[in-house]
Amino acid sequence: MMIEYVLALSAYLFSIGIYGLITSRNLVKALMCLELILNAVNLNFVTFSDFFDNRQLKGNIFSIFLIATAAAEAAIGLAILSSIYRNRKSIRINQSNLLNK
Repeated sequence: MMIEYVLALSAYLFSIGIYGLITSRNLVKALMCLELILNAVNLNFVTFSDFFDNRQLKGNIFSIFLIATAAAEAAIGLAILSSIYRNRKSIRINQSNLLNK
């Protein structure tokens, strides 16, 4: 597989994630777009690790740590989101001004 195709796919996923993160008003959509950005970065790490460093798996190991961190971030983010929804009955970003109380 050519590296250009994988990098184009990664750039496409990253740009979709950035666009969704900028334009989203829903916290669930924002978390999903953040995960999409992290997965695009993981794809780049694995691709460059395979292309430049065949014997050492530094990019793959770093991607595994990044996936674990993203899973923890998603769990904590969803816990915070459910708490906000329980208190505010809304998950819109512009309505969740928790510091104004």
